Amino acid sequence: MDGIDGIYAQDSFFTLSLAGQVGLVLVSVMLAAGTVFLAWRLSRARSLILRAFVGVVLFGAFVWISPQAYYGYYLLIFDGLTPQWVVQDPPSPLFLVKLLGFSAKSDLSHHGQGLLGWLCLGAALWPQRDASRLGE
Repeated sequence: MDGIDGIYAQDSFFTLSLAGQVGLVLVSVMLAAGTVFLAWRLSRARSLILRAFVGVVLFGAFVWISPQAYYGYYLLIFDGLTPQWVVQDPPSPLFLVKLLGFSAKSDLSHHGQGLLGWLCLGAALWPQRDASRLGE
């Protein structure tokens, strides 16, 4: 952790090897890109309120279920971990608001989730043309 200062100095990300860090970033980017794409795609041709709802629901689903995907990655890089279900109860609306406000915890994981939440909302609320009207 030499040279790492500030709020992320004690983050567990920095305990991983360089290959472990690169892999974790790749897993995170793939999961985030898929979630943002789903927010954009599933909100297509919906009312503004439904698009916002889609963004929030997908963000909440990511926060709730993604620990299992990350644990699957850790199974690949750490010896001795046993396969298990690590998903807990769904996040509360207040916790999601804290993530969006970057006030849940000061670590890369929680700040990344907050950023993803804003990306999901942005993708869901992005103005879209109705696919059925594209030929007109």
